[in-house]
Amino acid sequence: MLSFIIVTLLVISEITEEFDQSVIIYFDSIAGNPGFDLLMQSITEIGDLFYMLFLGIALIIIKRTRRVGITIMILLVFSTILTGYIKCGVDREGPSLEFSGTFPILLERDTFALFCEGGANDSFPSGHAARAVIFAIILGYSLSGRFPRGCYLLLIYPFLMSISRVYVLQHFPMDVIGGTILGMLLAGALAKKTKLYKILEKSKS
Repeated sequence: MLSFIIVTLLVISEITEEFDQSVIIYFDSIAGNPGFDLLMQSITEIGDLFYMLFLGIALIIIKRTRRVGITIMILLVFSTILTGYIKCGVDREGPSLEFSGTFPILLERDTFALFCEGGANDSFPSGHAARAVIFAIILGYSLSGRFPRGCYLLLIYPFLMSISRVYVLQHFPMDVIGGTILGMLLAGALAKKTKLYKILEKSKS
């Protein structure tokens, strides 16, 4: 919690503004490679709330993974609402540059700031980053009993999601850092409380 508060205060005080802007300018300068543009755009779209809810519902339907699905659904809804409220309080506008990728795909905006006039462009913290790390931690924790090392590969997903959100100029680096920390706090607390690692323990034998 302290780490998220510190990052939030850094953003509000604009201490990291120069760093954020320089990274955005760099990513804007390297855009234009058709293959990489398509990859980054595809990754960022996978983080849309609709697709994650769909996967959560699929996990709920399967009896064996029902508890995992319910946990993910609860966290997805809660994190979306929470990031919306925080965006409203921080009131930081996202990058002003427009992504000029190779493919004219309409990019999904991040979670809007709830109950805030003109909050559609607020960017801290990143809802996509929070949801991605929630997915990785919950699924990884569930699989940790059977795949104690392989489960860590799931962390590649939130890493790529964070990179893609900055690459397509939807977020500043500090936005995805804040979203990642928030997702870790929420998922870590609930994963331990629900003992998800025991779900697949019987499959080891």
